[in-house]
Amino acid sequence: MTDLRSNYTVGTSPWAVRRAQWRALGLTDEDMAKPKIAIVNSSSQLATCYSHLDDIAAVAKKAIAEAGGIGFEIRTVAPSDFIHSAGGRGGYILSARDLISHDIEAAVEGAQLDGMLTLASCDKTAPGQLMAAARLDLPTVVVGCGYQPCGTFAGRHCDIEDVFLGAGHHAQGRITLDELTGMSENAVAGPGVCAGMGTANSMHIACEALGMALPGSTPVLANSPKMWDDVRAAGSRIVDLVRQDLRPRALLTPEAFENAVTAMLSVSASINSVKHLQAVAEEAQCGVDVYGLYERLADRVPLLAAVRPNGPVPIEEFEAAGGAAGLLWQLRDLLHTEARTVTGRTLGEDLDGRQPADPEVIRPLTRPHGRRPTIVLVRGSLAPATGIVKLAVDEERPPSFTGPAKVYDTPQGALDGLKAGDVRPGQVLVLRGLGPTGTPGMGMASRPVFALDGAGLTGQVAVVTDGQLSGLVNKGIVVGEVSPEAAAGGPLALVRDGDTISVDLTTRRADLLVPDEELAARTPVTAYADGGRGWLSVYRRTVRPLQQGAVTLEEGTTRA
Repeated sequence: MTDLRSNYTVGTSPWAVRRAQWRALGLTDEDMAKPKIAIVNSSSQLATCYSHLDDIAAVAKKAIAEAGGIGFEIRTVAPSDFIHSAGGRGGYILSARDLISHDIEAAVEGAQLDGMLTLASCDKTAPGQLMAAARLDLPTVVVGCGYQPCGTFAGRHCDIEDVFLGAGHHAQGRITLDELTGMSENAVAGPGVCAGMGTANSMHIACEALGMALPGSTPVLANSPKMWDDVRAAGSRIVDLVRQDLRPRALLTPEAFENAVTAMLSVSASINSVKHLQAVAEEAQCGVDVYGLYERLADRVPLLAAVRPNGPVPIEEFEAAGGAAGLLWQLRDLLHTEARTVTGRTLGEDLDGRQPADPEVIRPLTRPHGRRPTIVLVRGSLAPATGIVKLAVDEERPPSFTGPAKVYDTPQGALDGLKAGDVRPGQVLVLRGLGPTGTPGMGMASRPVFALDGAGLTGQVAVVTDGQLSGLVNKGIVVGEVSPEAAAGGPLALVRDGDTISVDLTTRRADLLVPDEELAARTPVTAYADGGRGWLSVYRRTVRPLQQGAVTLEEGTTRA
């Protein structure tokens, strides 16, 4: 075994004061010589996503001890889209991803621990933990801590997606308050992340495709016997990983990122996976252009699974059919199977015997649900860098839309305009000022999208925004994460009511059809939030563009 960096020289000041602290915690000198593992726990009582993590941390700590290590539980911020989007114009959501990575760095690097077991739950924990693992390059295993069980309402399946969509319908008078209340009381039946192919489950699967989670461990029902078995296996494995000195940057290679993007495309994953994987690649300093991978692989990777809300299959059936491992087995001819994983083996070796139990749920390459990509990156005069569109699984052909702009600078403004009848069929609703610097922290544009659906305008009104969108579902033609954002001087800042906008998903373009000379005479709209004096102000000053994953890094500096 390699020398442990946590084992200080006996007799020195660091050794003495740490020994005094740890002896008081009940540790012996023998314990202090063992591999020291950070159990990264984003526990919180603010959201069900995290409410079970303390119990998981305890089981993980016991498994680490039985494997010959010593576990130290550390905490991070625990953001939930449904809870923490209320303040800061929604800016605390994406920005908390980077705060997680900094929390981990401060605790693990400051204490000079030897490895990490990270408990991934809601959307931002898995990417934040991967970012920290890549930055610190310490042996790490990511544990997907499961999706929540759902309920029923009025004799129908009901989950958190239905509540989110139902709120948009209620805002437009399509359902009653009693109906919305009943849905909210029955949608969530236990702890865990949203039960669909939203951002959380997408990123858990991405962790497995990257080789950073144990094979066959994602997705998983929270608190199920399988989840507990996976936790124990991960606790045992991280100790061996430290002893073998197998580090993340040996796993987070260009080939691994190509495997992850292939998996995301094949399961119609959340579009948020694009910027999150790019952020991990930036921290790994492996030179990967994740946005370019999504564009290059889009037409090569067929759709093999249609999981709710992208299709009819419940996440439970996807897990039972084989989950991520079954998906990767079907994709193996498109993957770099020589890529190594946290098992110490190759991905190909990990996939041995992982054939899906139900080839209807996870289909083979020869019989996919479709060959047209559902995650489409667009460019054009309105989105010179990129924009992202999520299409429905059953879309027969890529749609297009051309119409006059109706511009709003806040989500609430758009909701008010929709309620007043100012948004009409044939228009393109433009929602700007929600990018990483404009919010700051990247605001959520989903409420107006769901309200459009509630108003019966899905497909009749397109949406273009520099904000982010729920990983659960998008309705109609919605171009999200337009970059450069308005606050950074992107073309969105020049759009005025009545301007013609064209979105063509066949040519994958989003264009502002206004003469260049007219645009040159306009003054950009730049009245966006400054973030105050706290964390969001720090984020605004340090966030990089989306094409760099929106990581926080001072201009002109690089990660060591």
